[in-house]
This record gives sequence, C-alpha cells and structure tokens, in this order.
Amino acid sequence: MNRTRSLTLALVLAVGAAAALATSAWSRPAAATLTGTVGPGFTISLTQGGQKVKALKAGTYTLVVTDKAAIHNFVLEEEHGGKFEKAVTSVPFTGTKTVTVKLTAGSWKVYCAPHESVMFQDFRVS
Repeated sequence: MNRTRSLTLALVLAVGAAAALATSAWSRPAAATLTGTVGPGFTISLTQGGQKVKALKAGTYTLVVTDKAAIHNFVLEEEHGGKFEKAVTSVPFTGTKTVTVKLTAGSWKVYCAPHESVMFQDFRVS
C-alpha cells in the first residue's frame, strides 16, 4: 500500500471513530423498563427484571402495563401530596399500554381504583 492510501485510510478511520464517539456521547441512555400487570384475578404487580419493585432510584422509566381483565385498571400515584397520578389503563380496557414516567423521591403506589383496598403495591423512590 502506498503512503497516500495509508494516510487516506487512517483519516477515514479516524473520522469514523470520532463520529461514533460523538454519537454515543450525545445520545441519551435508554430509560429503565418497569412491568405492570393487573388481573386476570384480583392481582396487581409492578416488577423490574422479574422482581417485585420495593424501591427505585428517581428518574425516567418506561412503564409497560398489561391489563388482563375488563373489571380492573392500573393507576400509578405519588402518595402524600398527590403531585402525580396517572391511570395507565381504564375499565373496561384490556391489552398492553406503554408510557414514560418520571418518578421523583417519595412514596409511590400502583393500584386498581375499583378494588384499591385489596389490589395495591407500595414502593419507595429515592
């Protein structure tokens, strides 16, 4: 390979590497995923990586909720102050919905509004 081709190849590789680094530096990390399930019986859960959520770090999450019963809904709420409440699914919806949520420090809860006394899960965000 002659010297001109070697320099050209080195320049092309350097520009490609710089572009790859710049792209990764500017891109946002993917939001962590939480999985919510309500129904088919009188059950509701919020999990991450297959484990029941008891505590999370504050931040932005992708929440994927599967609603398996027309008599239930899935609500996410920040307790003690009511700054945030979102009904992700509604009665009589069944199926899957995906939302992006920003969780802030405090006490949180997921529940089914029609059956809240028996269908809820509390967790902390710090």
